[in-house]
Amino acid sequence: MNNDKVREPLFHIVKRDNFSTKRAWIVRAVAILLALIVCAIVTMLLTGDNPFSIYATIFKGAFGTPRKTWITFQNLSILLIISLALTPAFKMRFWNIGGEGQVLIGALASAACMITLADKVPNWLVIVIMIAASLCAGAIWGLIPAALKAKWNTNETLSTLMMNYIATQLVAYFIIVWEVPKGSGTVGMINANTNIGWIQVGNKYLLSIIVALLVTIGMYIYLNYSKHGYEISVVGESERTARYVGMKVKKVIMRTMILSGALCGLAGLLLVGGINHTITTTISGGQGFTAVMVSWLAKFNPITMVFTSLLIVFLGRGASEISTAFGLNQSFSDILTGIILFFIIGCEFFITYKVNFRKSVKEDKENV
Repeated sequence: MNNDKVREPLFHIVKRDNFSTKRAWIVRAVAILLALIVCAIVTMLLTGDNPFSIYATIFKGAFGTPRKTWITFQNLSILLIISLALTPAFKMRFWNIGGEGQVLIGALASAACMITLADKVPNWLVIVIMIAASLCAGAIWGLIPAALKAKWNTNETLSTLMMNYIATQLVAYFIIVWEVPKGSGTVGMINANTNIGWIQVGNKYLLSIIVALLVTIGMYIYLNYSKHGYEISVVGESERTARYVGMKVKKVIMRTMILSGALCGLAGLLLVGGINHTITTTISGGQGFTAVMVSWLAKFNPITMVFTSLLIVFLGRGASEISTAFGLNQSFSDILTGIILFFIIGCEFFITYKVNFRKSVKEDKENV
């Protein structure tokens, strides 16, 4: 008989059995506070200003003037629509990382209609065709990886990600085709003189906000009270169970991705037809990727998603305002945004898991 001291790993990660909603929100609040403190310290070291003026600058960046407030809610609405678009796929455990490309392809469809149909049909018909084209383009862009997954069980993370690059290059190609003036590398303001294809309700900020509100309500009802929403939940829990109870899993996957892509296409329509009235490869500003985090932070709850989107937009615009106010370049804004997101994502880890550190365990081993 030999007595050996067997050591466990230095630490191991264990999923928490229960963690109350109240405690989870306290952890999130602390994480945000720590993120703001770190951002304030970093900015203070570089600018010499006091933390309170830095916090005031963050708030000013998002809500300092009526115009800034409108822009904040407009940005919130676009991010929210994309986040809601990705949510059904995520809830089904289909990892749709292609939101950026689906938004771009919807934006490209809108721009194509505005440019090619401007002198051929009435304005109202151009807008109707734009809406149909953007929704269809986004839906097709979502359907392609879904069909590959359903037919050949391809990795949807890779296929949706690769579709982003294809969409980006398609937009880049048509920008060169449509550039005004030639050689400028930009399309410029589309139909600036006639406003054909420009979609507005009230002021130029209101349309996307109204659409986001309607999509949020619709998605909440769809996921929680419809047959399709129930099927998405069952497939997400277990494809084997879904098949056992008679659900056509392949059909559910493709149908869900058509919806996801169409809503991303809707966001592209709003960016081109309702907000920017032009097309660029960066028109979505990376929100297709940010939306992944928003959806996960909200635990796929459309109502909670409103607040997570607002938080991300508020902090992002605040970081940009700090960069502008203190004469720092845009990279500094990205650094602050990265710090904030690091803390937010990190807190979600500690809400879901806990770290157990090593303990020494003595075991008797018998040598035969």
